[in-house]
Amino acid sequence: MAEITTQMIKELREKTGAGIVDCKKALQEAGGDIEKAVEILRKKGAAKAAKKAERATAEGAVFSYIHAGGKVGVLVELNCETDFVARNETFKELGHEIAMQIAAMAPEFVSREDVPAELVEKEKEILKQQALAEGKPEHIVEKIVEGRLNKFYSEKCLLEQPWIKDDSKTIKDLITDYITKLGENIKVRRFARFEVGK
Repeated sequence: MAEITTQMIKELREKTGAGIVDCKKALQEAGGDIEKAVEILRKKGAAKAAKKAERATAEGAVFSYIHAGGKVGVLVELNCETDFVARNETFKELGHEIAMQIAAMAPEFVSREDVPAELVEKEKEILKQQALAEGKPEHIVEKIVEGRLNKFYSEKCLLEQPWIKDDSKTIKDLITDYITKLGENIKVRRFARFEVGK
C-alpha cells in the first residue's frame, strides 16, 4: 500500500476543500492516487449534499456582476440555511462564480423544472422533425430527441450548464462541492441578466 504523506493530503485538500481526515481516508482508499481520491471525495460529497438537499434555505444573499465594460450585468439570489454561512467568504466566492457564469453563458432558467411544459413540447416537436428530416429511422427518433433535449437543457438551464472554468463540472456539481465545504444546503433561487441593447 502506498504511503500517504502530509504533502499528498495537503494537495488533495487544496483541490477539494475537504477535511484532513476525509482526505487521508480517500487517499488510503485510492491507494495514493490523487485523482481517484478526488473522485471518491466528490461521490461522498454528493451523497452528503443529497441528504442536505431537503433542508430549508431561508437565508442568503444577492450577488451582482458587471461584465464587458458595463454592457452585461447580473443579479443572482443564492440561498443557504444560516446567516452565518451567508456572510462567509466561501459562500460569497460561490455567488461570484455563479454570477460570472450567468453573464458569460446567458442561461434562461435555473433548472429544467423551471422550463415551461409548452416550450419543452415545442422543442421536442422541432427535434423530432429534424431527426426525421435527417432520415433517421422512426424507432430511434425518440432516443435522438431525448439526447438532443438534454443538450437543450444544458444550454438553457443554469444548473446543467458546464462550468466556464472547468467544463468537466456542471454548475450543479460546483454547488454540491460548496455544500460539502460549507456543510449547508445551498440553492440558486432566481437570477436576472441584463445586456445593453437586448
